[in-house]
Amino acid sequence: MKLLKGFALLLASTVLLAGCSKKTDELKIYSIIHEEETQALTDLFTKKTGIPVSFLRASTGELVNRVIAEKDSPQADVLLGGATSYHIQADKAGALESYESPLAKKVPSYARSENNTWTGFCVLTLGIGVNSARFQQKFPNEKVPATWEDLVNPAFKGEIVLTNPVASSTAYLFVQDQLQRLGWENGWNYLLALSELVGQFPDSGSAPAKLVGTGEYALGVSYLHALAKYNAEGFDITLVAPPQSVGDVDCISILKNTKNLDAAKKFVDFMLSKEAQELMSSIDFTIPVNPEAKPAAGSIPVSQIDLIDYDAALASSQKEEVLKKWSSEVK
Repeated sequence: MKLLKGFALLLASTVLLAGCSKKTDELKIYSIIHEEETQALTDLFTKKTGIPVSFLRASTGELVNRVIAEKDSPQADVLLGGATSYHIQADKAGALESYESPLAKKVPSYARSENNTWTGFCVLTLGIGVNSARFQQKFPNEKVPATWEDLVNPAFKGEIVLTNPVASSTAYLFVQDQLQRLGWENGWNYLLALSELVGQFPDSGSAPAKLVGTGEYALGVSYLHALAKYNAEGFDITLVAPPQSVGDVDCISILKNTKNLDAAKKFVDFMLSKEAQELMSSIDFTIPVNPEAKPAAGSIPVSQIDLIDYDAALASSQKEEVLKKWSSEVK
C-alpha cells in the first residue's frame, strides 16, 4: 500500500511537471536533497538567471529508478543529490549526459566522474547521533559509543534507529562502509548483528537525526551534517565521528536527452559555485567541495574525520546483490 501511494504521488507530480512544459526554458529538477534546501537553491538560481524552476522531491531509490525508466524521454532535466554510487548506476544505464562545467576544475578528483556525467557539490560523512538525556536515562552504566563496534552492544537493543538501505542512499553508504572496511563476510556479520538491535528502519535518510533529536531513540546512524543541523537548532544531540567511517559526495547530473540542456548546464555551474554551496551549508551544515566556499560554523571538517578509502564503483556494482541479501536476511 505504501509503495502504491508513492507511485501515485510520483504520477501526480509528473502531470504537474508536464503541465509546465509550455515554458521551454523552465528547468525541471528531480531532487534528492531536502525540500527546504532545494527551494532555497532554486529560488537563488532563478533570481540570478531568470530561469524558472519546478522540482519533484522524493527518495534516492525512487528518483534514480525513475531517471533510468525515463531515459529515452526524460520528464526532468537534472538529478540533484544522491551519493556517487547512484549516479554511477544511472550513468551505466545510459541515462546521464556528459558535461564538464568550467567550475569543475576546482572540484577534487574524488568528487567528479572521469566522463563528466556527475559532479559532487558537497561532502557527506556518516556518524552516530546520541540523545544525551535519553542515553543517560536508559544506559547509566554504559559508555557512549565511540566506534562502529561500540554500537553493537546488546544493551542498546531497541534504542537504535537506522535508515532502510533499500530506500535510502544514506543507509546504503553505511552498509558499504562496513563491507569495505571489514570485508564481505565480517561486514555482513556486523550488519546482521547490528540489525537485531535496531528499533526502527525508516525509509527517509533524514529520519534518524530527527528521531534522535526529539528523544524517541537514544542512538542513530546518520550523516554528520544532519546531526549538526539538529544540534544547532537546540536539540539534545551529541555528534560522534567514529574512526573508519566513509565519505562520499552529493552529486548533480544532467539527464540524457533533455530538451533543456542549456538551462541544465547553467544549473550545474550554479551548484558548483561558492555562493550556492555556502547557501546550502548554511541551511544543512554540509561541507562544500568548492575550496573557496566556507562551511557553516558547527559542522565537522572532513580533515577531522578518519575515513576509509571508499570505492564508489564497487558500491555501485554490488548494489543489487547487497540489497537483495539485506531484504532476505534482515527481519
